[in-house]
Amino acid sequence: MRVLIVDDSVVFRSQIKAALEGSALIEVVGAANNGKIALQKLAQTSGVELITLDMEMPEMSGLETIKEIKKAGFPVKIIVFSSATTRGSEATLDALEAGADDFVAKPSGEGATFENASVRIRDELLPKILQFKKNQGIDRKPAITSQSYSPGTLSNSSDSIKVAKKNLDTFIPSIIVIGSSTGGPPALEQVLTGIQHPLRIPIVIAQHMPAMFTTSLAKRIKTISGIETTEAVHGEPVKPGHIYIAPGNYHVSFQRIQAQTLFKLDQNPPRNSVRPSADTLFESAADHYGSRSMAFVLTGMGEDGLVGSRAIKKAAGGIMIQNKESCVVFGMPGAIFNAGLHDSIGSLHQIQAMINKMTF
Repeated sequence: MRVLIVDDSVVFRSQIKAALEGSALIEVVGAANNGKIALQKLAQTSGVELITLDMEMPEMSGLETIKEIKKAGFPVKIIVFSSATTRGSEATLDALEAGADDFVAKPSGEGATFENASVRIRDELLPKILQFKKNQGIDRKPAITSQSYSPGTLSNSSDSIKVAKKNLDTFIPSIIVIGSSTGGPPALEQVLTGIQHPLRIPIVIAQHMPAMFTTSLAKRIKTISGIETTEAVHGEPVKPGHIYIAPGNYHVSFQRIQAQTLFKLDQNPPRNSVRPSADTLFESAADHYGSRSMAFVLTGMGEDGLVGSRAIKKAAGGIMIQNKESCVVFGMPGAIFNAGLHDSIGSLHQIQAMINKMTF
């Protein structure tokens, strides 16, 4: 994967380069200290496949650079670096909406030495870059559409249970849970922009994002949807008509106290290297809502949500996944597709229509 590093800080450019140089699958082909120079290098350097992009730069900001890259039609993936502040998290959501593919929070605070920062960047950035390299091979496979599976009863080879297909057109759930990762914020915005309200039931979302970023995501979804949207709070009741976001760095599940369903937040070890985890949310939905639980799995790398989807199917709940054509990365929905656990598959527009049918 041929990578161009764009950042106005020579120290941070060096940290990113040090983080990437250990991988035989990545070649750093150049660096630029602002957006204007980056555009020139993209035009002059052949085969650049991905750029890492700082959001706050002189001459041309990260957001302006993304818009110019898209306008010029450069076929590159974009991973932005942003500070874990309110301003930085909001800028990141703007960048993702403008066409950035993923993001990494800049290392800061205690322990952020050159060496430690490089290690933290490597651990977060490398998997994100390599997922796009892997996707290049996936894209050559036949398209996966809603006609690619046959309704009926499928055998789930992992635990020999029978997975009965559910007719989602007539299904009336008591809760909707959503899992998403890479490409998730703009996908969530697209789906939830057109949601009718008042909602009949709650919607709870596990999006892989750090703290502060999930706060900004909740505010953004509230603005674009017109529906009350907040981060889930430990011990608070789960109310119909609300959208809840799992806070960064916390797993979210449900607990029943005196016939009332409340949120439970914990910092148990990450699952699939992430916290919040869709698996934790989905499993708890299956436990507490049973056959009235409905899960949607959107774009994202890895397999988070697979174990939880199996729990929902065991409880006779419903599952719909985003199709490959509209995903930034078909990892999470693809894992469920390969396991034969989904009841339906569709575009973001079709997912929006299904949620409207189930909630209004």
